[in-house]
Amino acid sequence: MEQERSKIIELFQAGKNPSEIFNLLKFPNSRRKFITRTIERYEVTGGITDKPRSGRPRSVTTQRLKKVVRQRIRRNPRRSMSKMAKELRVSRRSIGRVVKNDLHMRSFKRKRVHHITTLVKAKRASRSKGLLKRHAIHGLNSFLFSDEKLFTIEEATNPQNDRIISSSISSIPEELRYVSRIQKPLSVMVWAGISSIGRTPLIFVPAGVKIDTRTYRELILEPVIQDLSKTMFSGKPFVFQQDGAPAHTSNATQAWLRSNNPDFIQKEEWPPYSPDLNPMDYSIWSILETRACLKSHTNIDSLKKSLCREWERIPQEILRAAVEAFPKRLKAVIERKGGYIE
Repeated sequence: MEQERSKIIELFQAGKNPSEIFNLLKFPNSRRKFITRTIERYEVTGGITDKPRSGRPRSVTTQRLKKVVRQRIRRNPRRSMSKMAKELRVSRRSIGRVVKNDLHMRSFKRKRVHHITTLVKAKRASRSKGLLKRHAIHGLNSFLFSDEKLFTIEEATNPQNDRIISSSISSIPEELRYVSRIQKPLSVMVWAGISSIGRTPLIFVPAGVKIDTRTYRELILEPVIQDLSKTMFSGKPFVFQQDGAPAHTSNATQAWLRSNNPDFIQKEEWPPYSPDLNPMDYSIWSILETRACLKSHTNIDSLKKSLCREWERIPQEILRAAVEAFPKRLKAVIERKGGYIE
């Protein structure tokens, strides 16, 4: 056993990876893990003897690795752990262990966002301050957040988390292994609003209809928003939030809201390019999509029924938690001087 371990480490020090060592030593398949474990033990302890008992000081080799990894991350935080492992001739697992357990770091996925200018950042910061003051006056229970989203009949997937556990890729059935995609799938535009005390019904925009000022007023403002003060908010005024879409910020829409719901957030008050401040965007839409589009749908009617069913099933506690995160996010935008917070 010790001789085999010595041969493995000699080859590893010569620059061979575990697969190459396996082929050179002609071990049976059952001993692949033996090679990996031997190398990992060598990286941690600096030797090939059995793993030491708990309490033994970390080896000089491991401390040196920790120092090197920290220096490389400082120079280039975008350096991948796989690349560092290859450069340092250690396993990817060892690098991951040092990063997580010793340096108390973890990798974060870079996000694509709209480019925002210095002027836009300044507006995001200043308008966030105004909304924070408004929140202090009215309280979160009086806010209604709204948004539109396009849903398709396709299955919703998250490339980062959508995994299948199996012994091999070939043993996974095709219907589980692949998520099919088609060009221009059937879709429907949906509008909805939430508050810490309730939710609106889902409003489906008819196929082929563009949400312009007239459609927005006739489909959403008049039948839904006009009566919410009496229903959801028990006769009290409420603060209506909408983003900067043209139908929302048109002079006619702003005039209608001033006449029918004067406590709305005017177009000069909502921060531009701010999906990270709308609870519908940063939380609720993704929850609804995950629930309603767990499987692909054969037609729009099936999609609509699933959306309505799952919309009603989302616990009010989840909606409330999303809304309660709003002031914290405003403060985060202010602290970042208008920069993105996600």
